[in-house]
Amino acid sequence: MNGREAVLSRVRQSLGVTGKEESRRREVAERLADVPRGVIPARGQLPDEERIALFMKQADKALATIERVPSAELVPEAIAMYLRSKNLPAELKRGEDPRLAALPWERAPQLAISTGPTGGRDLVGVSHAGAGVAETGTIVMLSGPENPSTLNFLPDYHIVVLSAGDITGDYETAFDKVRAQYGAGVMPRTVNFITGPSRSGDIEQKLLLGAHGPRSLHILVVG
Repeated sequence: MNGREAVLSRVRQSLGVTGKEESRRREVAERLADVPRGVIPARGQLPDEERIALFMKQADKALATIERVPSAELVPEAIAMYLRSKNLPAELKRGEDPRLAALPWERAPQLAISTGPTGGRDLVGVSHAGAGVAETGTIVMLSGPENPSTLNFLPDYHIVVLSAGDITGDYETAFDKVRAQYGAGVMPRTVNFITGPSRSGDIEQKLLLGAHGPRSLHILVVG
């Protein structure tokens, strides 16, 4: 018996069940098939452009920087301009997300690009978000080989590409998008909800950016 089975065995013993009861299995199946909805705030329930504007406003309030890019073809140039504005080296590490791979990186030939997870020595990381949440200006990051979670937390500067059409009004709808993408009963290993750059006010009540993650979050809203 491995550790997982040992823990589950003790739980079953304390509940006085075997885990094979048909009624309990049916109850779980019904709960998973008909996920109850909580109270959804009205703030994000807006027409498309107003919802995108709210997302950008909330992200700005959370100390992220944010830029609207008319089309995906302009993303490489927008990234190059951002690095130049911050006086950063023209180097970045990105995931292998097909949406990132399909961008015309040749339009920014000065960029030195590597792909894959980071070991912590990369100053700039680029990821593609799975969704955005307008009510809080939050980005939803889905882990996987194409978008390594290390890029969300280890580089000092995190650049996130987000399709305008993936901005939802609320968290519940964002989770619906994840379920639709991965299929019933399947989820990515990690779903990270990120609102603004890393920060802490624990020491002398002074706000410190980059306390336990990127000191800068730059979001490119595409489309």
